[in-house]
Amino acid sequence: IVVDIIPHIGYLHRCFETHCEQMNNYQQVIPYTDRMDYCAAMNMELGYVLGVEKLLGIEVPERVKIIRIIMTELQRIASHLVALGPFGLDVGAFTPFLYMFRDRERILDLFEQTCGARLLYNYFWIGGLSHDLPAGWVEKAKDFCSYFLPKIKEYNDILSYNEIFIKRCANVGVLPPDVAIAYGCSGPMLRGSGVDWDLRRDDPYLPYDRFEWQPQLGRGEMGAIGDSWDRYMVRVREMEQSVRIVAQALAQLPEGNVQAAIPKRIRPNAGDLYMRTESARGELGFYIVSDGTATPFRIKARSPAFCNLSVLPEIARGSMIADVVVISGSIDIVLGE
Repeated sequence: IVVDIIPHIGYLHRCFETHCEQMNNYQQVIPYTDRMDYCAAMNMELGYVLGVEKLLGIEVPERVKIIRIIMTELQRIASHLVALGPFGLDVGAFTPFLYMFRDRERILDLFEQTCGARLLYNYFWIGGLSHDLPAGWVEKAKDFCSYFLPKIKEYNDILSYNEIFIKRCANVGVLPPDVAIAYGCSGPMLRGSGVDWDLRRDDPYLPYDRFEWQPQLGRGEMGAIGDSWDRYMVRVREMEQSVRIVAQALAQLPEGNVQAAIPKRIRPNAGDLYMRTESARGELGFYIVSDGTATPFRIKARSPAFCNLSVLPEIARGSMIADVVVISGSIDIVLGE
């Protein structure tokens, strides 16, 4: 029986802030954001470039906004597949892991066709995108949406509603809403506890209001609200919603340029701001400080995975050691973030 859990912080230190301060310009920071949550690199890039664009006071073309939504929602699906497949593996289910990574490869193929990379993209640039979508890409993305929706039912049949999987996850690692809020949890971790909060709707940074979709919440269907099964299921249902958003965005994709008119040498006025977005793991924040030069004075990243992991001792005390594997898997951490 677990008496206590003590996290030891600092074994993976990326020197992110110091790297940013040593760059020659703001664009050079983007590859370092990629390497934070490397399972959701598009989401990492987005939060940073939106923050710098806000500091500069520039508005990007409509085509850029919609492509950013498409890419980050595809990335959310790919990231959740990395969360759910290994989570099943943690519990002892091997086959769903193979199915989910098979389908994730299709999304990585789309990313590779767009920017040449499968993991770390450097695709969202300050003022727009590195380059436009290649010919035929929109049709391939539509094909993926048609292909993927039936696969979610397949995941539910072989894993989500599997009796052994439910018994391992239901009523395990229950996170009450007040504890989740007190620890600064966000994303599926917070919504899994039934808290209706999603930055895409509640503090929008891109035009998500143009599309029909719903944030997904834990319902306590198999046990208590906020248990490990709820957190798992929120991610499954979020993938359905992301497919809905991507399909609508592809249908509404306008023509136009993919770069705004920005100065060759980016020098934001002296000042600071905090920019937050809804990444695959929750609220990703960038606190950016400019001293008026071409080099960032300071860039502080607020990691949702760090805050979500901090609640582990609260929800694991009194559980079996075997259940700690389930609880930590349901949190879905990426330590590089």
